[in-house]
Amino acid sequence: MGKWTLAHMPSQQGKLAVVTGTGGLGYEDALALARSGADVILAGRSAQKGQAAIAQIKAAVPAAKVQFEKLDLASLASIRAFSERLGAQHDRLDLLINNAGVMVPPDRQVTEDGFELQMGTNYLGHFALTGGLMPLLRQSPSARVVSLSSVAARAGQIHFDDLQFQSNYVPMTAYGQSKIACLMFGLELQRRSEAYGWGVTSIAAHPGVSRTDLLHNAPGKTSVQGLARTYLWFLFQPAAQGALPTLYAATAPDARGGAYYGPDGLAETRGYPAEAKIPPQALDNDVARRLWDRSMELTGQAFS
Repeated sequence: MGKWTLAHMPSQQGKLAVVTGTGGLGYEDALALARSGADVILAGRSAQKGQAAIAQIKAAVPAAKVQFEKLDLASLASIRAFSERLGAQHDRLDLLINNAGVMVPPDRQVTEDGFELQMGTNYLGHFALTGGLMPLLRQSPSARVVSLSSVAARAGQIHFDDLQFQSNYVPMTAYGQSKIACLMFGLELQRRSEAYGWGVTSIAAHPGVSRTDLLHNAPGKTSVQGLARTYLWFLFQPAAQGALPTLYAATAPDARGGAYYGPDGLAETRGYPAEAKIPPQALDNDVARRLWDRSMELTGQAFS
């Protein structure tokens, strides 16, 4: 695919896109899609941050068709309300980018529904959101869902015996579980779409190691991870570069359903979009099916 950049992105004119997460990668995704002509809904928990992001995008792209919608992925009620609003306002959805995330809070926290915060926000929230928006996605002739994983997924495992880390919370282990779950969801969604004729293309992506506020927001600026993010900033590629694999997966004509894309350089930590190596444990279809079934039980969200 060569060195794919935004210059290679095809026009998104007439397409409706939802991007979760108003800062960092989500902002860059929304900016690039708006610049290419898409109607973009930027969804996040903070109205203040969301409106600030919208203002920045419109300053950069005066003709941008972009709006903010409130969505708290740590609340199943908020996810249902968001899905219902969109269903009432639109007749189809062409692109869903499941991007928003929480990373390594030092102490175990839970969502409104009692899920461990990282598993609940990063994975279960997006599982429920995708299911809630599936009727709209199925109305599009070429819908895509892009699910964001992470290099941390390489060490990730699904801990069915303690999915919410109630017994022994280890921040990075919990994060790795949430991110391999996102990857397995992306692959399983493609298999089910093909099997049941949903007509939705599902692709996974990861941003390498990118300069976002994830490490400042969760463990905090004075944590070891936060200090590394602040003072070793040169080890992190810019967020706009980290967004390229997602945008490739979302828009490139040759991006394949069921594929996984990430940066092509330095052990997939930086560079241009390329096919990423799928960790062996993410290829276990039995585990993926079990995770899907458990996710439906936990969220109460059925798929078409």
